[in-house]
Amino acid sequence: MKRLCIIPCGSRKIWDTQPDFAGPAEARAAYTGTFHKLCQAYAQKFFGDDWVILSAKHGFLRPTDIVPENYDVRFTSNNPLRDVSLEALIEQAQAKGLTACDDITILGGKKYTVIVPAVFGNAPAYHTPLQGCTGIGFMQQRLRQELEK
Repeated sequence: MKRLCIIPCGSRKIWDTQPDFAGPAEARAAYTGTFHKLCQAYAQKFFGDDWVILSAKHGFLRPTDIVPENYDVRFTSNNPLRDVSLEALIEQAQAKGLTACDDITILGGKKYTVIVPAVFGNAPAYHTPLQGCTGIGFMQQRLRQELEK
């Protein structure tokens, strides 16, 4: 069984927190927000190298993929795929070998739990460990609890 964890990107990035930083950054270092870092720690602890970041601008990013520069693009409730198309995400997932996964864990809110099944279809089993959390604070608390186990 091939497992994959998909985590959200985040609005706070290295260019925001380190104003002197210039140039591209690896995806694992580009996103610096608390929620993203907790998701990344969870993915590394429970999935090793089998995780990707889902970016509203760049699509699926492996941890070592390069984010060329700062951006401010988000998945929105009204139009979650306004900057990256579903077709582009499907092509990326195939090109990166992600479609071979039959067990996918999605960390993130409702937008992510809608987008990911649209990309991968019904074949994989989906897990949403943050489902039922009523806000970002509760999601962070749940991630911290899991990381402490």
